[in-house]
Amino acid sequence: MKENHYITIMAGGVGSRFWPASTEETPKQFLDILGVGKSLLRLTFERFLKLVPADHILIVTNKKYKALTQEHLPEIPEKNILCEPSRNNTGPCVAYTALRLRAENPDAIFATAPSDHVILKEEAFLQKIEQAFHFVENNNAIVTLGIQPTRPDTGYGYIETDCKCEGEIEDSSIGVCSIKAFKEKPDKLTAQHYLEDGNYLWNAGIFVWKASELIDSFKMNAPDIIKVLSDDLNNFNTAEEQSYIDAVYPHTPCISVDYAILERAKNVFTIPADIGWSDLGTWNSLHAFLDKDDNETVTLGANTHLIETKRSIIRSDSNKIVVVKGLEDYIVVDEPGALLIYPKNDEQEIKEIVKGLNNP
Repeated sequence: MKENHYITIMAGGVGSRFWPASTEETPKQFLDILGVGKSLLRLTFERFLKLVPADHILIVTNKKYKALTQEHLPEIPEKNILCEPSRNNTGPCVAYTALRLRAENPDAIFATAPSDHVILKEEAFLQKIEQAFHFVENNNAIVTLGIQPTRPDTGYGYIETDCKCEGEIEDSSIGVCSIKAFKEKPDKLTAQHYLEDGNYLWNAGIFVWKASELIDSFKMNAPDIIKVLSDDLNNFNTAEEQSYIDAVYPHTPCISVDYAILERAKNVFTIPADIGWSDLGTWNSLHAFLDKDDNETVTLGANTHLIETKRSIIRSDSNKIVVVKGLEDYIVVDEPGALLIYPKNDEQEIKEIVKGLNNP
C-alpha cells in the first residue's frame, strides 16, 4: 500500500573530499555543485517527490544543518527533519529513522538514500525503487540497489551476487538477486576481475526496508544500538522526541549500517540497476561526470581561461579572472576562504589534510 511508503534522505555528512567547496558550515549536499541552480539535496528531494508526497519524505541530518535543510526544502514539515546531535555513522541514523517511522506508522516501509548522488536515468531508478518496495511488502527482506559497473573502479564497495541479471523487470521477484557477500574497495586488479565476472555490482548505499522488521534485525545483529535508542519508546513521534534523542543518541556506537546490519543479516537482496548513477564523492568523480573540453578538462566558472591544461578540473566561483597554463591531471578549486591545487591521482589524501587543518 503506497500510503505506507516513505523516503528518508541522509544529509548529515560534511563531504570533506570536496573541500574547499564543501565545508563544515556548508556541506556539499547544500551546494549547487553541478551548476544547475539547485543543490544536490534539492535535486534528490524532487526526484523522490515523483514517488511519495512531501510529508512522506524525511531528512536525517545533523542538528546544525536544520535551518539549511528548511531553507532548501521549505515543503518539508518541520517534524520530518530528524536531527542527530552527534555524528555516529549510518547505523544509529537508520535505527533512529526506523523507530520514528514505526511510531508513526507500524506498517511503514522506507527507502534510505544519500542526499548527494546523481541519477541520470530517473525513470529507471524510480521503477527499481518501486520494485524494491513491492518486494519488501511481500517478503521479510532488505533490498539494496546494486549498480551495474561500467569500469573497474577502485573507489566503490562491491556486492557479490548469485546471479547475472539482465533484461526488463516483469514482476517484483524477477531480477532480485541474493547477496553472497559485501566486498571492500578493491585494488585495480581485483576490480577488473569483478567487472569481468559479471556477478559483482557497485554498492550505492540505497536501501529499502520495513521499519518493524529492520528494528528486529537491529535487535538480533546490532543490539547495542537499538538498546540505547529504545530506552523509552513513548518519546518517538512526539514533542519530546528531540530532547530524548539529544540525551541518548550520543551514546550509540559509531558504526555504519553496512557493518551493523547488512553484512550480518541473512535476508539481504539486491536489484541490479543501470540508472546512470554517480555518488559524486570526490573531485575525480565530478570530473568524470561533467562535460569536458577537447583536452578532457572540466571548467566551472565564467572567468576561467585555460592554456595547455589537460585532464583537470578547474573551479572558481569568484569574479576575478583565473588563468591556468600547463597543468595536467590536477584539481584546482578557488573559494573565498581557501585555494586547493592538488594532483588528481592523490585526491584521497584531501580528507586527511582537511582533518589536519581543522586540528593543527
